[in-house]
Amino acid sequence: MNPELTRIAELEAVRVQGSGDTCIVLCHGFGANAFDLAPLSAHVKARPNTTWIFPQAPLEFAIGPGMSGRAWFPLVAEELARLVASGQKVTYSQVVPPGLASAREKLEGLIEALPFPRERISIGGFSQGAMMATDLFLRSTELFAGLIILSGTLICENDWKTLAAAKAGFQFFQSHGMYDPVLPFENAKRLEGLLREAGLSGEFVSFQGAHEIPEGVLKRMANYLMR
Repeated sequence: MNPELTRIAELEAVRVQGSGDTCIVLCHGFGANAFDLAPLSAHVKARPNTTWIFPQAPLEFAIGPGMSGRAWFPLVAEELARLVASGQKVTYSQVVPPGLASAREKLEGLIEALPFPRERISIGGFSQGAMMATDLFLRSTELFAGLIILSGTLICENDWKTLAAAKAGFQFFQSHGMYDPVLPFENAKRLEGLLREAGLSGEFVSFQGAHEIPEGVLKRMANYLMR
């Protein structure tokens, strides 16, 4: 059966229903949609009867003639360029994207509407979706079961550094291509460093590739989910 969109709180999502007591929420990247990561539910080994949720980002924009994509918030690079042009001395990692808080509230509403406590939900995403998931994870007063950062990067550095201290001891999973032309490898390592300095632990998987999720990463991600 082909997956279909369903509405959960304020967001549409692809839901792959399981009968167990665990849930995985994965957020797609910029320009994709809820169907982009949905095949992972059949490809990545997780705990038996896990429910998978693939939310659809709230912003829609044209990506070509008759084609549209989705975004959680506008591109960070565009906001950085605007801030620099206005005379502000900021780096990519310090940017707080406009629309981030609104998107987080909608994703938070989806999480709250699920019939699972946060301690049974692993949250994550790819690229911009990984940034979205990381921001929600760090701002949550309750711990999730897991955090999966696939080709994400460091933004909101000042806030995240303060918030991460409350998550000391938590184990995360992060992966990134060494030759990523979209989100540089060095910025992903900065995010890893921030998390580790705050007392979190986990696994950083680097690979000889670009902005992608290779098979080797999926296998290590499965090990993380089955831990």
